[in-house]
Amino acid sequence: MTLRVERDAAAGVAVVTLDRPHRHNAIDLATAAALGALWRELRRDDGVRAVVLTGAGSTAFCTGLDRGADIPQPGSPYSLDDPLLAVGPKACDLWKPVVAAVNGMACGGAFYLLGESEFLIAADTAEFFDPHTSYGMVSAYEAVYMAQRMPFGEAARLALMGTAERLSARRAYEIGLVSELAAPAELRAAALRTARTLASFPPEAVQGTVRALWSAKQAVLQQALAQAPALIALGSLPPERQAALFAGRRAAPEPRVR
Repeated sequence: MTLRVERDAAAGVAVVTLDRPHRHNAIDLATAAALGALWRELRRDDGVRAVVLTGAGSTAFCTGLDRGADIPQPGSPYSLDDPLLAVGPKACDLWKPVVAAVNGMACGGAFYLLGESEFLIAADTAEFFDPHTSYGMVSAYEAVYMAQRMPFGEAARLALMGTAERLSARRAYEIGLVSELAAPAELRAAALRTARTLASFPPEAVQGTVRALWSAKQAVLQQALAQAPALIALGSLPPERQAALFAGRRAAPEPRVR
């Protein structure tokens, strides 16, 4: 199992944990399929009125797509198969509130999940970064999601600086990406506190408010995401050149944390 789901029926809350700590909770194809299936299941579970999403262990929330995943691409430059497109709750038509509890590193494809959560609570040891440009890949979906969650200049710096920099939890809180900081040992309790509050309110009102909030930016989001496949096809290096850059990552200097 790559996902762990705990339901508190009395509180109306589900805690969803990415459970691949040995891989920094990276998303392989099985995890991607399980996330999509879970969000669709929770749409029909009236006993769950709010969700906490987190990662197992203390090192990483999620480090995006598992590099071991084999994803053959169509020959057409106008098509792109991206297994992460349906890992987020909104992509699966779930309009119940999702609170992301970021317990460690969150990078790259993790932004598909963070981008579709209502708000983020982070351990004060968490860090955010986007490795794409360092490895010859276009950050398209990830950059779009983050550009909607933080000031443009901060989103641009996060996307463009690759592995050379990491955004600290404190700085993420200062710029509004994160709404609350907690000590690592207190993160789960902090996230559960907000989720239980949300679950205690009339669900029709909460879910309607979630839908209204997303309607404020969904048209722009969908228009921007529609450009992603072409930008990735045009700007990303061939897989073998990406692999060569990735193989040399251990020789790179330690990233600056700001």
